[in-house]
Amino acid sequence: MPRSVRPAPALASFALLALALTACSGGGGVEGTPGGSGVRDPYFPKAGNGGYDVTHYDLKLAYDPEKRHLTGTAGITARATKDLSAFDLDLKGLDVDTVTVEGKGARVSRSGQELTVRPHDELAEGETFRATVRYSGTPVTITDPDDSEEGWLPTADGALALGEPTGSMAWFPGNHHPSDKATYDIAVTVPKDLQAVSNGELRSERTADGRTTYAWHTAEPMASYVAMLAIGHYDITRTTAGADRLPVYTAVDPEQAGASRKVLAKIPEIMEWAEYNFGPYPFSSTGAVVDREDDAGYDLETQNRPVFSGAPNTETLVHELVHQWFGNSVTPKSWRDMWLNEGFATYAQLLWEEDNGGDSAQETFDALYRGDYFDDAESGEAIWAFPPAKPSGAAHISDSPVYWRGAMVVHKIRQTVGDDAFYDIVQGWTAAHRHGNADTDDFTAYVEQKAPDKDFDAIWEDWLYGEGKPAHP
Repeated sequence: MPRSVRPAPALASFALLALALTACSGGGGVEGTPGGSGVRDPYFPKAGNGGYDVTHYDLKLAYDPEKRHLTGTAGITARATKDLSAFDLDLKGLDVDTVTVEGKGARVSRSGQELTVRPHDELAEGETFRATVRYSGTPVTITDPDDSEEGWLPTADGALALGEPTGSMAWFPGNHHPSDKATYDIAVTVPKDLQAVSNGELRSERTADGRTTYAWHTAEPMASYVAMLAIGHYDITRTTAGADRLPVYTAVDPEQAGASRKVLAKIPEIMEWAEYNFGPYPFSSTGAVVDREDDAGYDLETQNRPVFSGAPNTETLVHELVHQWFGNSVTPKSWRDMWLNEGFATYAQLLWEEDNGGDSAQETFDALYRGDYFDDAESGEAIWAFPPAKPSGAAHISDSPVYWRGAMVVHKIRQTVGDDAFYDIVQGWTAAHRHGNADTDDFTAYVEQKAPDKDFDAIWEDWLYGEGKPAHP
């Protein structure tokens, strides 16, 4: 008997429709590929990862200083920038217990610093997802190509976690390259007689069962290399700076309190001076952490509150605070562009000296060019070892040409355009790339755009990219 509707074709059409909807929903119909390990940074090619962009880290950490044992849960919110069958996270040392993506268990494998995650359901381009990694163990200290140490640094009364350039992967999994910035929540549980200081603002402090949890929130984007954690005994001071009453939070090891008091009291003055010269402060609090001299052996521009090994002098405090504009807000796209951080922060030292009764920036520039600024001739020659925009390898991204010759490039721009145009350029640059990333090409193009009647070719060719000492100052 003939039928007006045949069931089989109808069922087939329904199945095709279901398949189409599945494909569009980011489920099993996505044919993704692995995101890739590393972003091919010219100096740290395995740093960072491809295929996604992190928007927020939610870190819940607990540390036992006696056992040097860290337990962590990292909630990572990210957006897929391509169809993904797998993605990598940077994590060195530390044992991974479980990984979930969107609440479902994920398969994982490890090779060196790469933690490869294969989610249960593949991720579609544009999809926002949350990965949760539970991990534990004894965090490692990382030795850089220049032999400095970073990552997790045990101290006499706790620990110091520092990240430049790759150390953050020693204490939390992530996309650890300057080109991927995110907001942060960092909650740290420690024995109740210790304190835990991190970036941003302290949201809460709760004590239970002999342990205290400090919850810190960073609302502005932050590169992971300027994330930090300081655990130990500290003298805490909370004040404000300026008419806007910007919170100033300082944490000082008691052994350094006396030596630090006078210089840290200058933070409001330095912040007012820096805002006048470089534009509005890009973050919602400031301050400093001062630990013992041998805890790290160097100072670092960690976001909101730089870390100092021992009491800083005024010039060093100026340098690290000005990094909040140059490096922390305007962050390099790759480690090749370090001079954009260090050249400007070093030049800020020269400007501070000029504005406070010391040598002018021109006098310092001349002394650097002559070679008699430093006490020894070797240091004077070292600034010409390579061009600031082309460090000669990963071991040299923090060498003196990046700092001092980089500062000389900034001064050459000032010489060329004059003071009014120079400060317009500097303030425009920090505003145009606020909370973003930029490279050397972005900067040179910006300068040329803002001063179209000036010729910068000799500055770029001889001072920024040229080998050796330029023929004329």
